[in-house]
Amino acid sequence: MNVYVILKQTFDTEEKITIQNGQVSEDGVKFVINPYDEYAVEEAIRIKEASGGQVIVVSAGPERSAEALRTALAMGADEAVLLSSDGIPSDEYSVSVALAAYFSDKSFDLILGGNFSVDNGAGQVAIRLAEQLGIPHVSSITKLELSNGKASVERDAEGDLEVLEISLPSLFTAQQGLNEPRYPSLPGIMKAKKKPFHHITLNELAIDPDLLKARTKQTEISLPPARIAGQILQGDLPSQAAHLVELLRTKSKVI
Repeated sequence: MNVYVILKQTFDTEEKITIQNGQVSEDGVKFVINPYDEYAVEEAIRIKEASGGQVIVVSAGPERSAEALRTALAMGADEAVLLSSDGIPSDEYSVSVALAAYFSDKSFDLILGGNFSVDNGAGQVAIRLAEQLGIPHVSSITKLELSNGKASVERDAEGDLEVLEISLPSLFTAQQGLNEPRYPSLPGIMKAKKKPFHHITLNELAIDPDLLKARTKQTEISLPPARIAGQILQGDLPSQAAHLVELLRTKSKVI
């Protein structure tokens, strides 16, 4: 079984975000595999361990994304592919077009990815990719079972649970609870150095530049306002309620 995992390198969730010149500063920042993509990597490795086949991890990003791919190799993936992001706009549509061009001549049974990335939270790339490849997809899965060319999945539906059966090949995005990702072992880290690692440029994908034009544009980015000290309302309950309504209307401007 050929299982591909699309992943992204993101800030470590413990990092402090700072804005410089209207952009998120990357100075001294630690990067990791996007946590939701890590569930996808783990699930792919478990499928390989149970049924055989190979796991190939793919990322469209800057050169530093190689570190995340090598971590996936150390976890147990067999092969890694880095699509250079030079010339690819950063919006989700353009990234999905580049990935679709890569997958256009590939044979696969499954494509797995994370439910969304923790840096922008859009959750669009994997779903757009499935649409362009013309394969079925289910997002936010918490359970995956494979049998006789079909996948039975459970997905988180905003606090409820949906159970679906999908024919392969198909694409799924992983939600927290699907599994518990393993840590790369020392032998795994050593083996990762010898596993195939492919660098692919935009020219090699032969994409029409017009197809890569961004569909969205970031106009502004800012940190949330600093928290202000709380207030303790005084007086009886009717007085407190009246004062609270006044504050919500004049200070917070939410009513």
